[in-house]
Amino acid sequence: MVTADMVDASEYPELADMYHVYGVPLTVANEKVRIEGGMPEPMFIPRVLQGIGVSINSPFVQKD
Repeated sequence: MVTADMVDASEYPELADMYHVYGVPLTVANEKVRIEGGMPEPMFIPRVLQGIGVSINSPFVQKD
């Protein structure tokens, strides 16, 4: 299951400060992964999954 919230940083400055929002879009998943800027879905989904600990094989996932 996925729950998502979208917040206007100018209307919620305390959240913008808490998440260090300097630009948009900014995606934070499970307080573990932070993705700034827009990107195509085939790149975005693997990065989110990797950040929350889901192991996948994708050319877009950075190997450590």
